[in-house]
Amino acid sequence: MNIPSDLKYTKEHEWVKMDGDIATVGITDFAQGELGDVVFVELPSVGTKVKALQPFGTIEAVKAVSEIFAPVSGEVSETNGNLESDPTAVNRDCYGDGWMIKIKINDPSELGKLLTADDYIKLVE
Repeated sequence: MNIPSDLKYTKEHEWVKMDGDIATVGITDFAQGELGDVVFVELPSVGTKVKALQPFGTIEAVKAVSEIFAPVSGEVSETNGNLESDPTAVNRDCYGDGWMIKIKINDPSELGKLLTADDYIKLVE
């Protein structure tokens, strides 16, 4: 299982990578493995306001449909449009090509509430 040490994580199995005040968000390797083959991803439109720990979209796999939760609050500044035609990118490269949305964050202090890689490893063991 791949859990990069430079990312932050949620208990709901999302990851966050910060670049200034932009948070790139996706689901973890653990989550995509549990879901199985991803067949559809529903993401919000650019400009949508999201709230930390509230659902922002859904991911549909052969086994299940799950909500995807925002790790931080803010406004969606970009979505990964490639997932419409290639949702399996989430399975192949969940930390790269399989990213889902970018959020311009409102409150950087919310990042302190997220899990470190070590915390996340303990959660999924």
